[in-house]
Amino acid sequence: MQDFDKSISFDGRDIRLRTGLLAPQAGGSVLIQSGDTAVLVTATTGPGREGIDFLPLLVDYEERMYAGGRIPGGFLRREGRPPEKATLTCRLIDRPMRPLFPQWIRDDIQIVATTLSMDERVPPDVLAVTGASFATLLAGIPFYGPMAAVRVGLVGDDFIINPTYAEIEAGDLDLVVAGSTAGVIMVEAGANQLPEQDVIEAIEFGYEAVQDLIRAQSKLLAELGIEPVIPEPPTVDPTLGDFIAEKCRTAIQGVLKQHDLGKAARDKALDAIKDELVAEVATLPEDNPVQVQLAGAPKALGNTFKDLTKTLMRQQIVDEGIRVDGRSLDQVRPISCQVGTLPKRVHGSGLFQRGLTQVLSVATLGTPGDAQEMDDLHPDSQKRYLHHYNMPPYSVGETRPMRSPGRREVGHGALAERAIVPVLPHQQEFPYVIRVVSEVLSSNGSTSMGSVCGSTLALMDAGVPLRKPVSGAAMGLIQEGDEVRILTDIQGIEDFLGDMDFKVAGTDGGITALQMDMKIHGLPMDVIAKAINQARPARLHILEKMLATLDRPREELSPYAPRLVTFRIDPDMIGMVIGPGGKTIKGITEQTGAKVDIEDDGTVTIASMDSAKAKRAQMMIEGMTKKLNAGDVYLGRVTRIIPIGAFVEFLPGKEGMIHISQLADYRVGKVEDEVAVGDSVVVKVREVDNKGRINLTRLNIHPDEAAAVRAAATANP
Repeated sequence: MQDFDKSISFDGRDIRLRTGLLAPQAGGSVLIQSGDTAVLVTATTGPGREGIDFLPLLVDYEERMYAGGRIPGGFLRREGRPPEKATLTCRLIDRPMRPLFPQWIRDDIQIVATTLSMDERVPPDVLAVTGASFATLLAGIPFYGPMAAVRVGLVGDDFIINPTYAEIEAGDLDLVVAGSTAGVIMVEAGANQLPEQDVIEAIEFGYEAVQDLIRAQSKLLAELGIEPVIPEPPTVDPTLGDFIAEKCRTAIQGVLKQHDLGKAARDKALDAIKDELVAEVATLPEDNPVQVQLAGAPKALGNTFKDLTKTLMRQQIVDEGIRVDGRSLDQVRPISCQVGTLPKRVHGSGLFQRGLTQVLSVATLGTPGDAQEMDDLHPDSQKRYLHHYNMPPYSVGETRPMRSPGRREVGHGALAERAIVPVLPHQQEFPYVIRVVSEVLSSNGSTSMGSVCGSTLALMDAGVPLRKPVSGAAMGLIQEGDEVRILTDIQGIEDFLGDMDFKVAGTDGGITALQMDMKIHGLPMDVIAKAINQARPARLHILEKMLATLDRPREELSPYAPRLVTFRIDPDMIGMVIGPGGKTIKGITEQTGAKVDIEDDGTVTIASMDSAKAKRAQMMIEGMTKKLNAGDVYLGRVTRIIPIGAFVEFLPGKEGMIHISQLADYRVGKVEDEVAVGDSVVVKVREVDNKGRINLTRLNIHPDEAAAVRAAATANP
């Protein structure tokens, strides 16, 4: 393709699209740039694999450390396992792209976004989302696009499109909106307890900006002479579908109307109907049209049966307003909560169950040194709140190998983390690093929001002074033609067979996190607004159940949680406390058994289960860093003797020398005649010379001063 370079003026900033220069063998490629942030996005297809009965879409996002002028850490000095932020960006690209591909495509599709350059102002993720749409269109892949994404910030009372990192940090909202001409497809947000109406206005503001980018993509395609490939679904032989509907419709409807059936019983009943269908099909002659159709597509029977179940379930909701478990559209499943589920060896625990979804969250309090170092391109260097999500196979009654966390686990943990962060106490108030692990013990829909609820309980059980408790609910949607039904607190079958998974978390004061995914091509703003507003009474109902179990954070920490002592020293003294190669600070830890962390600003945090040990470490560090004044009197211990004097440790880690002439008010022949190693002596600071050496004396010390320092030493051994 010929090199083509075009800039779009967008909300006061330019977004530059360049095609034809890079990656010429990719199906479609675009270099999308704003400021000094540049992302190369490619879309490529390959021949379909035999036996595939799903859309084989693979999305990868790569960060290169050279993009920020840095060399990777570690032994190999090259990029390895992607950081969490890269995994979340993969999901951010995938979620709005996937519903816009025709689900009947079986060719492999791969989208790769690579950040080649990045400044400290422009985040690359929303650029990568828009670039994925344009690269796909350039590649001629069937696609219901264009699609685009923008970020919306809120600084003061003003919404900002594509805010800088600094504006995101200073604002009360970090919202990503992706949409097509059909409506909003994806929403991802963190908010500082914003009211529902403010969030709705922000989404609408972002969607208007998305339309500008969609029109720009269409215009560029026209200038390039490229016609988008409009998907045309393949012709489907209705024979099999009609046969299954005739044989199974009534039986499936009967199962769906047995509202007292649990998930396992319902699945078993549907499997029994399917087994009878398979047995009946097996008796048909080989030349029967049904057998002929199945001969070329062995999975068609199961897929068609599932499609019929989906249609009937959705029809029941639209026509009757009744869900498979008998609930009304806005009804929440039964809730139970526990705190202190585990012994206090763990610092806090909470068990949250909603219907068949059960999540055990465990909170652990750590020291500042336990903060996670963020080895990526983004400005944040550390995280002091970590939320990890695990979903083992037994949670859905299955068996499979246990692997390291996948993209789904990382994404759900990040969503719960985002929901909790706005209500955490300030670091100055509560200097602990906090880790929460949510173990999904049983899954039947909305485990991520169950993690939010369980984690709030665990944090309060651990004594973390949350500003407000957080709860969450997942909203679903069924759209049949012009008929739309919004479902509160969706369970697994409604998520699997529905059109939307819209997770809303927040306090009684407002929203702290949102995540919306679609299976359709977009939703109008009025439907999204209705879903957000319908989520509020559900969130408050869930919160009421949680607070009935534990209505405020515990006043006492677990006896097994570390006790922290925090104070400040002169930053110029940090090197002295650490010592060469960390020798001094390691010595303090070995002598006291306390863990010591020092920040660049001079903040010292000491952690120990024993407050006496923490106090001793504090005294050692304060002694080392204390500013000495001539005339100060101390009680010290003789540590070594040389011919011209004696060295005395008069503060923890701080020594001075008494010259032989300062040992007594008469002539001393030998130092050993006056003092011995290990003796306790009262000394006074004579001077600190220009090389930092401390000169001490035993002369001219008033008896009252000597008595006072000895008494203080006895009181604080």
